[in-house]
Amino acid sequence: MPRRRKTEAPGSSSGEGSDSQSHRGPQEGRSAAPPVERPIPHQPGSYQGRGWAPQPVYAPRGAPRGPAPPYSGQPSHQPGGAHPQSGGRRRGGGGGGQRGPPQSPGMSGSVGRSTSVNPDLRQAVQQYGTSSSTAQFMQAAGSHGPGSSSAASRLSEELPLREELQQLALSPPEVPSEQAPPPSSSKAMRFPLRPGKGQTGIQCIVKANHFFAELPDKDLHQYDVSITPEVTSRGVNRAVMEQLVKLHRESHLGKRLPAYDGRKSLYTAGPLPFTSKEFVINLIDEEDGMGAPRRERQFKVVIKFAARADLHHLGLFLAGKQADAPQEALQVLDIVLRELPTNRYSPVGRSFYSPDLGRRQPLGEGLESWRGFYQSIRPTQMGLSLNIDMSSTAFIEPLPVIDFVTQLLNRDVLSRPLSDADRVKIKKALRGVKVEVTHRGNMRRKYRISGLTSQPTRELTFPVDDRGTTKSVVQYFQETYGFTIQHTNWPCLQVGNQQRPNYLPMEVCKIVEGQRYSKRLNERQITALLKVTCQRPQDREHDILRTVSHNAYHDDPYAKEFGIKIDAKLASVEARILPAPWLKYHDTGREKNCLPHVGQWNMMNKKMVNGGTVNHWTCINFSRNVQDGVARGFCQELAQMCHISGMTFNPDPILPVYSTRPDQVEKALKSRYQEAANILRGRELDLLIVILPDNNGSLYGDLKRICETDLGLVSQCCLTKHVFKMSKQYLANVALKINVKVGGRNTVLVDALSRRIPLVSDRPTIIFGADVTHPHPGEDSSPSIAAVVASQDWPEITKYAGLVCAQAHRQELIQDLFKVWNDPQRGTVTGGMIKELLISFRRATGQKPQQIIFYRDGVSEGQFYQVLLHELDAIRKACASLEPNYQPPVTFVVVQKRHHTRLFANNHNDTRSTDRSGNILPGTVVDSKICHPTEFDFYLCSHAGIQGTSRPAHYHVLWDENKFTADGLQTLTNNLCYTYARCTRSVSIVPPAYYAHLAAFRARFYMEPETSDSGSLSSGMPGRAGAGAPGGTGSRGSTRVPAGSTVRPLPALKENVKRVMFYC
Repeated sequence: MPRRRKTEAPGSSSGEGSDSQSHRGPQEGRSAAPPVERPIPHQPGSYQGRGWAPQPVYAPRGAPRGPAPPYSGQPSHQPGGAHPQSGGRRRGGGGGGQRGPPQSPGMSGSVGRSTSVNPDLRQAVQQYGTSSSTAQFMQAAGSHGPGSSSAASRLSEELPLREELQQLALSPPEVPSEQAPPPSSSKAMRFPLRPGKGQTGIQCIVKANHFFAELPDKDLHQYDVSITPEVTSRGVNRAVMEQLVKLHRESHLGKRLPAYDGRKSLYTAGPLPFTSKEFVINLIDEEDGMGAPRRERQFKVVIKFAARADLHHLGLFLAGKQADAPQEALQVLDIVLRELPTNRYSPVGRSFYSPDLGRRQPLGEGLESWRGFYQSIRPTQMGLSLNIDMSSTAFIEPLPVIDFVTQLLNRDVLSRPLSDADRVKIKKALRGVKVEVTHRGNMRRKYRISGLTSQPTRELTFPVDDRGTTKSVVQYFQETYGFTIQHTNWPCLQVGNQQRPNYLPMEVCKIVEGQRYSKRLNERQITALLKVTCQRPQDREHDILRTVSHNAYHDDPYAKEFGIKIDAKLASVEARILPAPWLKYHDTGREKNCLPHVGQWNMMNKKMVNGGTVNHWTCINFSRNVQDGVARGFCQELAQMCHISGMTFNPDPILPVYSTRPDQVEKALKSRYQEAANILRGRELDLLIVILPDNNGSLYGDLKRICETDLGLVSQCCLTKHVFKMSKQYLANVALKINVKVGGRNTVLVDALSRRIPLVSDRPTIIFGADVTHPHPGEDSSPSIAAVVASQDWPEITKYAGLVCAQAHRQELIQDLFKVWNDPQRGTVTGGMIKELLISFRRATGQKPQQIIFYRDGVSEGQFYQVLLHELDAIRKACASLEPNYQPPVTFVVVQKRHHTRLFANNHNDTRSTDRSGNILPGTVVDSKICHPTEFDFYLCSHAGIQGTSRPAHYHVLWDENKFTADGLQTLTNNLCYTYARCTRSVSIVPPAYYAHLAAFRARFYMEPETSDSGSLSSGMPGRAGAGAPGGTGSRGSTRVPAGSTVRPLPALKENVKRVMFYC
């Protein structure tokens, strides 16, 4: 095998941006009369006093104080308050399900909301509190952000993490002993217990893809496994252990069939006949990758007793009699049930794939989809449950490498030489891929590709002796194998060791079957994969049942060995269908109120409840297919639709349509903006309408970045295909987006106006949504983007301001919720996204929030504790920095969409229990049987299905000082899903979380290309750098230093953009 030292230049690629499109809402009928309204006019600034803190002032929960003010934040009666069953539930972090809390002294729990608090919390609050400085800060015209030059809050040094965890005091106020049982230990941390089950709505039965698993009555033992020489491949470890079991099961292993995790742990149902034993196992090494002769390798395996897995405590946990889930016992059962499918199929995470589980489907560019299933054991109210769902993912087609490259480049690769861009694309696609050689008859040795040669094959030589004699690769293959290389102008594959690579001509290599493609798919591949995975509910249910039958758990030797029995039927679950809320539209429309039907409605005969104003606007056309006359006609139709929908919209643009090329985007935007400014003389350009080509590359991202961070301009982009089609439905949806971008409201909950939302209507409430989006696989240097939005109106709760920031790569905790920095002139200054949004709420409503609801998207179960500890602490510090002792009660709810629970109608033929797509009806909520044994969680399908099987959102309450009942939080969440601004449909997750996701996605366009990996403009990287704007959450930069490298801050959003829903 020819070898030579080579180095490679890093590669890069380009992609495309995306366009902004509206959701479509089919026209549906409406129901009878709405409930009687009792509107209470909203009067900004109606509080007495001035500054941040209008009276009455919140007393600190736990601070010593004199007589209580008239409204101390502890009302004697709370409509929709705590359920009778909930009095006495402990709070504060909480053990349970698949999670392990960080243990720290001083965090023992207590419950309820009383007038005293853990003294540690008081200390933390005072640490970040301010004196009169913040009040003065807010009195000074109320126009400065957290980084303003007004008097700033000061604070002493930041607490180390351990102290911070202690002082966060995740236990809210202590209560008398008759209300709360003592914590099970001084270190106990609990998430809120379920406050009873919901009662609202029409009761029904649904089926869930959960299968009851009988808890085994076995004595489980865990053994530590040590294999030397140590290898990183689980596959090799499993092969060693498989050989060991085959040789020694009947003898040394006492006939036991162990389950192995592929790493360091082995589990048995009963003890082995030894506490420690050493075995020697010989294994034929077939996949060296170094080109060394095939050899037999010897491994020393030491198996040593470690512990007994306690199923008794798992039983107590499932029965609700123990706080924390015994992770070891759950892990054992999961490993046991994974053992057989791991041997049969290709495991990927918790899923298993095989070409035998369904037809392979080509995805293009050398990829194909494999069908498979997801499997996970979960603790639920009904006991142990095995969650099974269908799954598909992309695998690399087992093609000759030449054929793969032909598909990848989508052309006849032999007709012309490879360009530099071709080489980069090939290298990125093939790096890390395993190939087998075909030029040596039956000897199919396997290698892993490490790169491509920079020279063509005909120029490659390598030394054959120490005297400097060289031989060409072409000559070597001819002399050694009698193989004549045809494509000598192509590069060779580099395989094996990077320091001393081996050269393999592409034409002698074939891709090994069964390799998952882990890099980012392009749009066409994603579309093709979605077509494969998109199944009607009835078909998906059938496939799940067929998978369970095919897996034959009753015949699984490992399940039998450990005494695990799996039910073959889907779980039947009690559910309720929550009613849709009445929506308020403007009184001048023919229909003043609307009751959605099956999660949908339309704008016919309705006017927006608060129409925005667009006096000054213009249009730029970047599509060469759209003539000026067509663009003018489209703009007139759009202006007319906005007017009909209830907006004040000037039919005439301030400047005529301007057509230009996409590569002139920055010049065109700035020159047009300046022309408008010259005409307006100090007044604002309200809106820019932009016509884009259907395939616009980085144009969309460039445009949004320049408009929102440089010019301070709200824009609405429209694709060429929609300009030509000009459908009324499309125009109506675009009008909805434009209205919220210019500060209007489309609709409001009738119950919000009439102050009938439990808890939320009682006193000023701010609702936050937060999300972090991470770079795509393969981008190993791009920062993650955090976004936080917050409601800016009360009692309506429909307008949300948004802030964004960049942070360390794949960092899930939001770093800039609360910040402290030193200013040369002002000393220690506090700020961050929470503080800025609280101040913004105060300015917009004239009131300070007296309670906080925080919906947090995108957190996995394993991160619940980390996220709660960090982000709740940041919320409290932000509040305390605004006013001494200001600590409004917080409810912290995680929203999860990336789970595998699916709900099916009990009878697919009953049209009364399904929507038109065959899915369960919008408003279906489940808080029993398949939910957590003790904690406050629920599944809510708030949307009507369009195609495929609907995925319910999973809401898990991690903190609840507002003491919501199950009905209160479920109804609030469902009703909010009808207030999403971009369409006339209820949406699948609560809008603040949805908006945060949109804002985070938008902010990826703001990043300068150097901060992204070289490859993914299509993920939203602009094609050019920003105009030197400072970065941060909107008013300042935020620079992080993760692992020795600085995260470049995002360019700042302009103030007028931050105030509106620019991300819609």
